[in-house]
Amino acid sequence: MKISVDIDKCEGLGMCEAMANDYFEVDEDEDKVVILDDSPDESERGHVYAAVQACPVLALTLEG
Repeated sequence: MKISVDIDKCEGLGMCEAMANDYFEVDEDEDKVVILDDSPDESERGHVYAAVQACPVLALTLEG
């Protein structure tokens, strides 16, 4: 699976970071998300999927 972000949609609200800080971090200077690991292990699917779904502006997608 692969995480991707539409950086133009991202507002840096941090819901993803709050739910999965091993994979997401909001850059405080840019107010945009940084993906720390874009290819998490399959065993993390549920955890990462919940964080992706929590994005209120739908900037994140999970493929595969």
